[in-house]
Amino acid sequence: MSAGIAMKSKIPTEYGPDSGGRIKGITIIKPIVYGNISRYFGKKREEDGHTHQWTIYVKPYKNEDLSTYVKKIQFKLHESYANPLRVVSKPPYEVTETGWGEFEITVKIFFVDPNERPVTVYHFLKLFQSSAGLVLGKKTLFSEHYDELIFQDPTAMMQQLLTGTRALTLGSYKHETDFEEMEGKTVSSLQSARKKIRHEIQDLNERLKQSKEAIVHFKEEIRKLEESEMNKEKD
Repeated sequence: MSAGIAMKSKIPTEYGPDSGGRIKGITIIKPIVYGNISRYFGKKREEDGHTHQWTIYVKPYKNEDLSTYVKKIQFKLHESYANPLRVVSKPPYEVTETGWGEFEITVKIFFVDPNERPVTVYHFLKLFQSSAGLVLGKKTLFSEHYDELIFQDPTAMMQQLLTGTRALTLGSYKHETDFEEMEGKTVSSLQSARKKIRHEIQDLNERLKQSKEAIVHFKEEIRKLEESEMNKEKD
């Protein structure tokens, strides 16, 4: 995880309880990444049977400080943990624990502007994978997802906060997952699937056309036979 710059957000004080009212026709999108990393100890820990250390996190997709507009992030862990409701009020937004099992974590994002409703996402904590390096504890497992916070018709206060973000780090900024490559593969797979479906539809349409032609042909043959029978009866 990249280290954050410890800077306190400046909240505009000129806005009233309505945060300056909502600005119609404006949509601001803030991409985020959330997920977990985990590492196997190599064996069960004697005192509690835990096998892994893991970290659940939320971070910006781009190099920007979320605390400009995020007030806090709440992580709800499994009930078996002491104090399962963990609240982080400044970057890095993450919780580190140890354990032995996988479970779903509820992540709730609260914003500086109280008029913006919190956003909830869900992440299934991933600890186990079949890779030999991961099993032996020589590699770290990463399970992360791309998502977008969409602010439609934000308040004047929220618009100012969203457009006034600062850089999170001074150096390079990247994620463990290459989301651009993943997007490219997904688009390619969708295009291949569409092409396959299009060919199958064409094939089905051709078969349907042949079936209709066969039905017309059989109806004509039946009509000729019926006429032939009627002529025989007249004779």
